Amino acid sequence: MRGYSARIAGNPYIVGSFACIGGGLFGLGIASMSGVLNNQAYFNVFKNPGANAQGAIVASMPAGSIVGALAVTSLADQIGCKNTIILASAIWVLGGVIQCAAINRGMLVAGRVIASISVGLSSTVVPIYQSEITAPSIRGRFVSMQQWSITWGIMLQYFVQFGCSYINGNASFRIPWGLQIIPAIVLGIGMLWFSESPRWLIDNGREEEALQILADLHGKGDRSNGLVVLEFEQIKEQVDFERNEGAKSYSDLLKSGVFRRVVLGSSLQMWSQLSGIGVMMYCIVYVFQGAGLTGRRVNLIADSVQYILNVAFTIPAILYIDRWGHRPLLIAGSILMGFFLCLVGGLQGGYGAWGTIDGSSVWVITGHGSVTNAVIVRSYLFVCSFVVTIGPVSWTYPAEIFPMKVRAKAVSLTTATNWLFNFALAWVVPPALSSIAWKTYFVFAAFNFAAAIHFTFCFPETAQHTLEEIEEVFSQGHTFSAWAISRDVGKRNVQDPVKGRADDEKQGSPRKGIKIFGSN
Repeated sequence: MRGYSARIAGNPYIVGSFACIGGGLFGLGIASMSGVLNNQAYFNVFKNPGANAQGAIVASMPAGSIVGALAVTSLADQIGCKNTIILASAIWVLGGVIQCAAINRGMLVAGRVIASISVGLSSTVVPIYQSEITAPSIRGRFVSMQQWSITWGIMLQYFVQFGCSYINGNASFRIPWGLQIIPAIVLGIGMLWFSESPRWLIDNGREEEALQILADLHGKGDRSNGLVVLEFEQIKEQVDFERNEGAKSYSDLLKSGVFRRVVLGSSLQMWSQLSGIGVMMYCIVYVFQGAGLTGRRVNLIADSVQYILNVAFTIPAILYIDRWGHRPLLIAGSILMGFFLCLVGGLQGGYGAWGTIDGSSVWVITGHGSVTNAVIVRSYLFVCSFVVTIGPVSWTYPAEIFPMKVRAKAVSLTTATNWLFNFALAWVVPPALSSIAWKTYFVFAAFNFAAAIHFTFCFPETAQHTLEEIEEVFSQGHTFSAWAISRDVGKRNVQDPVKGRADDEKQGSPRKGIKIFGSN
């Protein structure tokens, strides 16, 4: 008896998109503070936190997420991706309840840390789950939906906070913090109708279940379907080889070829945070305040436009990421973001001056309406550049480049890197904007240009390859000349793995299959 609904599992769009609610929790967590940074009721309850204290409150979310991301290394291997997602949902509900009931900073931080453990779990395991249940031709599309769900979470949280800003009293921030538990409940209960990852099942000796799931996912229940046979044989081949390589451990991450990919995945997540997107997400109120926008609701409206664009411009990436390729998007996105940040920093530096807003010293543009509008528009263009390019690719690329033997550990490490830099920047950016002001934008612009160089030389293309074919991509070498690796490397057809396994069985020898660690 199946432990899932075959009808639901047979629709890749339902399977690939529902788990994205986990990404929505990521977005809800990111935006949970952005709309209260100028809420007087919030200030009254939590004793008017200064720049450093507020930075610590904001940073408590990514801090706990580091723990959650690293926990996936054992959870995904032991209980599977499906059950890890369900566990993450339960933890989020607990953290959300504590936040909603918080009466002091300590309780608020505790609730955010607990909820963020859930975010760390879900932001790591959802891309793994999606990459392992979707067909190669659409894998990038569905994994990139992780980024789209993050933008939806950000936007929905922000608009709820905007609507609640018209409420007087503590309900103006408690209602948004309480409502965020609803998606987690939906995710946890809904996952009961979904299948486990077939790769995890094969790795745990449950091949018949895995074959049936692949048939439901890619062949409308037909076990003899070409794609089903290809995927099943390639996964078995990979698992057999990896079992012969030894036990799963962190030492595997240091092996030739794998370590290269750990560096690529971790650095990609690092660059995604150093791009400056955190400034625009965590501290957008401060950014537009410095641009010269005055009035709480005027600022909130301008912010909301950014969040709408954040959602809308992720759609092209979802539709075309597999066609455009990951490498071109990374290079183009980092260059564009660096360019727009230079424009924002230049306008702020050229037309701004130190002033006082709500008793705080702020670098602000005054008396230059056209410059204020220009800063806002260029901030919008920066966000659009991120969500079309490095935003979705930063989740897709790490989820697909690792051998299954180390995938959970490696992806959790790369995601932990994202949260580590997220944590640091969430704490550092508010004081930076209040001290070096417009120069902050040039710092992040420099990071983007450095990232473009790294992407150009070191990141090979992985789009439209099966997870097993990607092994062939990295076996080509070209560590510092990634452009030399053809997009057709490793392409195989149904007959290749089937014929190879049949020949090996006749000869009575195990099939060695694809090289795992990319050494020549």
